[in-house]
Amino acid sequence: MKRVVIAILAALGGLMVLSVLFVIAMSWALLSPTPLPSQIVIEYDLDRGLSEAAPTDPFAMALDRGRISTRDFVEGMVAAADDDRVAGILVRGGSGPGGWARVEEVRDAVEHFRESGKPAVFFSESFGELAAGQGIYYLASAFDEVVLQPSGDLGLMPLVAEMPFLRGLLDDLEVVPRFDTRWEYKDATDMLTERGLSEESREATEALLSSILSQVVQGVAEGRGLSADSVRALVRAGPYMAAEARANGLVDRLGYLDEARDLALERSGNDGARRVGLREYLDRGGRAWDQGTQVALIHGVGSIERGRGGWDPLTGGGSLGATRVAGYLREAVEDERIRAILFRVESPGGSYVASDMVRREILRAREAEKPVVVSMGNVAASGGYLISADADRIVAHPSTLTGSIGVAGGKLVTEGLWNRFGIEWDRIEVGGPNTMFSGVEGFSEEEWDRFQEFLDRIYEEFVQIVADGRGMDIGSVDAVARGRVWTGSDALDRGLVDALGGYQVALAEVRELLELEPDAPVHLRTFPGEPSFLQLLLEEDWWMGVRGGGVEGAAMARLLAVMEPLLQRAAAVGLLGDRGGYLRMPPVGIPAP
Repeated sequence: MKRVVIAILAALGGLMVLSVLFVIAMSWALLSPTPLPSQIVIEYDLDRGLSEAAPTDPFAMALDRGRISTRDFVEGMVAAADDDRVAGILVRGGSGPGGWARVEEVRDAVEHFRESGKPAVFFSESFGELAAGQGIYYLASAFDEVVLQPSGDLGLMPLVAEMPFLRGLLDDLEVVPRFDTRWEYKDATDMLTERGLSEESREATEALLSSILSQVVQGVAEGRGLSADSVRALVRAGPYMAAEARANGLVDRLGYLDEARDLALERSGNDGARRVGLREYLDRGGRAWDQGTQVALIHGVGSIERGRGGWDPLTGGGSLGATRVAGYLREAVEDERIRAILFRVESPGGSYVASDMVRREILRAREAEKPVVVSMGNVAASGGYLISADADRIVAHPSTLTGSIGVAGGKLVTEGLWNRFGIEWDRIEVGGPNTMFSGVEGFSEEEWDRFQEFLDRIYEEFVQIVADGRGMDIGSVDAVARGRVWTGSDALDRGLVDALGGYQVALAEVRELLELEPDAPVHLRTFPGEPSFLQLLLEEDWWMGVRGGGVEGAAMARLLAVMEPLLQRAAAVGLLGDRGGYLRMPPVGIPAP
């Protein structure tokens, strides 16, 4: 009886909440948005960060409010460059938007905007506060003017990579790491098996850092009108206090946010220009890829795993669920309006089986004569590269971490640790002895030999997949594989990618494959559609997961399901629009923070 009462109260409470949400949604949808002023300066705070893909969990979406995606930023800059209403931009931040490749994506978008002749101003309180700030400063160097707060610092300095090694701790705990790799550059398990960098790992890491530093030096030199040698000298001598940064020509002015805003309005050349947040600009039509030939945008973000994947509240990140992503690819292929697929990959790898499932759908898309272009984000390595290898074209950023064609596996043998605490394990074996998957005992000699056969098989298949997908011979692939990670620029030289750049370069590849004009309009549809907060709440499996099943969860899920047809009908008649599912609530916060 108590559970029935709880279920009824939950249903009534849920109905009240949904009723309020529904009324708000109807009211918001029926309001006519205030048109943008005739002259605006777009502002965005990069300290909010940029997400790679829309969240697929209501909690994640609630926490994500106020941020925009990388695609949104680039699309907004492309639209603003051709929009007569936009007189300039002001971007601010003291930390990067999340990874070197994302910095390059944003930087390219700013440079595209500047080609229109409109001013671009960057403001930072501090490019790292007694900390490294190379990435955000590299981005800022693409702007017309850089303003730094007088009390701030500029962390332009050498690049450093630090890695922990746990072998000593494991030895003290009497835990035995039993891992193996294919081949010498596959160092994912070195932190467990080694006490320091191997010669191969040191070689590969130094090459990665050198490649990234070359990009930084070249970009800063071009952006600030300095020689490459002088920038390298400045890197060696960093970091800098604000006055030193200005004296060395690294920033244009020392000032505060209000002064940077005044400068941006002044540089716009229009006394009546108004500051408008980038989110507001996007929501009021500031988009470049919303009409024309339809191209599906599908995200493959996170560690690759079997199943549907999801959002991890502990890490704040998500996983690439092979079942979910493969389903999106199939839906895009079956949609007759879709002419091509842009597959945005940002993944360090994961399950070989799950990666192969996604790869199969790429092959099926090509068989259906729908070109697939992969656009790589910060990292597309190991399984992230495997799911990309069969695309028609692969586009990476110069700093994208890619390749890592190899495999690693094994286990930690914990028998010694348990014995230290007086804990003993016993076992029952039926059908024969087997400790291969035991987390307590080690491999037998026969099991270790069998394990080696599995590693060999996966590596050989991986190399063959890349050879077939990239049109290379086995020997050439093996020479650049062996588990080594490359930057995008190095991968281009070795035939692992086709071009360097981000969304704009990838869409240029799509147009070429579809035999369109270079400037042909494209409607980039996130596929199967960016879900809204309420749409996610309507998913019964989510509610059952949150409530742990039972009467309360089932009652709430059924209640939400009743509301779904009403919302679908409202969307069908145009009351809720067609961007982002059933309901797109107004953005949180003021237009120009």
